[in-house]
Amino acid sequence: QVQLVESGGGLVQAGGSLRLSCAASGRTGSLYAVGWFRQAPGKEREFLAAISWHGSGTNYIDSVKGRFTISRDNAKNTAYLQMNSLKPEDTAIYYCAAGHGLAEGDLYDFWGQGTQVTVSS
Repeated sequence: QVQLVESGGGLVQAGGSLRLSCAASGRTGSLYAVGWFRQAPGKEREFLAAISWHGSGTNYIDSVKGRFTISRDNAKNTAYLQMNSLKPEDTAIYYCAAGHGLAEGDLYDFWGQGTQVTVSS
């Protein structure tokens, strides 16, 4: 069992930046990967990025590559999502999840409660 808690969301202007955190607890030794997802109003959940917990592997969708950076600090059991050059269309609830791989279609079975990101124009 792994518990995940997101934080760092808020209201920012277009072009601004936010850094989201995902604090993991429980059986973190069994973590393989942590992914970031978002869900905008009226939209389906969207995969954004994932990072290997023990190696250097990362995976990003093209729409956020170059703007968003995923990272981790294993000593703090925390993953991060640095978001730069934010756009109004980035407005969504952002979630982190523990997964079995880095691919978009891989299984993610433990989820946080989400943190709201709102980007104003």
